[in-house]
Amino acid sequence: MLLEVENLTVRYGDAEPAVDRVTFHLQAGEALGLIGESGCGKSTIGRSLIKLLPKYASIEGTICVDGEAIAEKKDGTWRGEKVGLIFQDPMTRLDPLMSIEAHGLEVLASHYPKLTSESAKQRLKDALKAVRIDPSRARQYPHEFSGGMRQRVAIALSLLLNPVLLIADEPTTSLDVTVATDILKELTELRKSRSMGLLLVTHDLGMVAEYCDRIAVMYNGVIVETGSVEEIFRSPQHPYTQSLLASVLHFHPEELASNQDFQDISEVQNQEVREDIPKNIPENALEENQDSEETNAIAKVQVTQKSASRVMLYVSNLKKHYVTGGNLLTRFIDPSIGLVKAVDGVDLEIVSGETFGIIGESGSGKSTTGRAILQLIKPDRGSVRFNSVELTRLKGEQLRQMRSQMQMIFQDPRACFSPYMTVFHSVADPLLIHKLEPNLESAREKVYAILEKVGLNSQLAERYPSDLSGGQLQRVAIARALITNPKLVICDEPVSMLDASIQSQVLRLMRDLKEEFKLTYIFITHDLAVAQFFCDRIAVMRGGKIVEQGSTVEVLTNPRHEYTKALIASIPRIPYINS
Repeated sequence: MLLEVENLTVRYGDAEPAVDRVTFHLQAGEALGLIGESGCGKSTIGRSLIKLLPKYASIEGTICVDGEAIAEKKDGTWRGEKVGLIFQDPMTRLDPLMSIEAHGLEVLASHYPKLTSESAKQRLKDALKAVRIDPSRARQYPHEFSGGMRQRVAIALSLLLNPVLLIADEPTTSLDVTVATDILKELTELRKSRSMGLLLVTHDLGMVAEYCDRIAVMYNGVIVETGSVEEIFRSPQHPYTQSLLASVLHFHPEELASNQDFQDISEVQNQEVREDIPKNIPENALEENQDSEETNAIAKVQVTQKSASRVMLYVSNLKKHYVTGGNLLTRFIDPSIGLVKAVDGVDLEIVSGETFGIIGESGSGKSTTGRAILQLIKPDRGSVRFNSVELTRLKGEQLRQMRSQMQMIFQDPRACFSPYMTVFHSVADPLLIHKLEPNLESAREKVYAILEKVGLNSQLAERYPSDLSGGQLQRVAIARALITNPKLVICDEPVSMLDASIQSQVLRLMRDLKEEFKLTYIFITHDLAVAQFFCDRIAVMRGGKIVEQGSTVEVLTNPRHEYTKALIASIPRIPYINS
């Protein structure tokens, strides 16, 4: 037996056990899926197996890996060589001051000090290729990668030492389905060829169904049900397992047309236009962009006069390129060397009141497009017109004034909030930034009201981010985005880190808030099941370009581009249950 866990109990301080008398095993070459809601103790088990719990945590029970008791291990080199761990959030695990290459070489040097520099670099290069990262980008830093690419880096680093047991804690949360599929296929081949055990901690039940042999279901610190994948999905015995399976968003695009949960785009276009343009915007900001290339791009957009009057946001020929490698001489010889075209000529029209989805693989330019629309990063060229105002020409106070109408919900709320600010302060902050309230105290009533709107008790206002679960934090992020009463909200993977039951709750909440606040959403996601549930229209991005766009029904039921077809074909299905 590769892994044996007997009566594992973990407590944090004097609190109730986070893990309570858990027992399970894992054979060499086997994959066990550990599923359950956020806060149930899944990640605590993973960290227990590699002795990475905080000092104030107490642990009881026995853990044996490959016949050796973990408690007796004194030399830390067994970590990585014996047991590897892939964390959920790579940005908090990668040193922002170290390049990707430096991370890999440090790992190899600490375990294999006699390995030559050339051999170490080649080993790192092979690992990066395995997770579809161009080795030429190894000298870049973590902040220069998208969230999905950082996750791929973390996976590559964990495989460098060829561990016999790999603990993957939500390893593909921020990855699109094609990359996630490739990586899990690679992990499956590795575990079978090397007889490596895989403990997959995840909330993605489709992934578990396709890549695991057995499942352990956790609830409130206890494993309530175990069995083969088919047994659990066909005939779940525990009430929690049954409710969890009932919460899953299944990918069935053929049912879209008859689903009453989806709002017909024609109804959206018939809603009343709301064009509240702020005062003090200079007249020249409303002028047509005279650049010939941008003018030509605008001319390509074919819309009727009626629909044109309904368009809230025009994006034309949007471009953002980064130079990431080479030197002055090499770039002079070939300007394309080291050039990353993050966004490369994007054209979009967003109709007031709709939910417009942008889907694609990590590094495709989805998030960069969202940030460039809001001018959080300045595009190299292109036009962004929000309610007839050319945003690319605004600066300082003028831009800040417009941003009160355009807000963003980020992927990882824990990384977006200051750990030293209470929920109340974090939600009230936009009111002070945009000078909608003179001070914190005057904002209190608005903060309490918006917290209740997103389903949170106002008593949580005085707590800190560390006191809240992932689902609660995402609701706080939504409250913060809505506090200024915006018209456009860009949602960047807002539910990708949530388990199935909480994900469904948050999506329904966002849909209800959209109707109540008359919102327009741009919804960035790599999850096609979520896009199917939530979006009126979608655009598919790859390599900085939009390769296909149209109604959700049209794109998902009749994809035209080969990449869209591959994306749909890669989605893990749960074949054992009806939905």
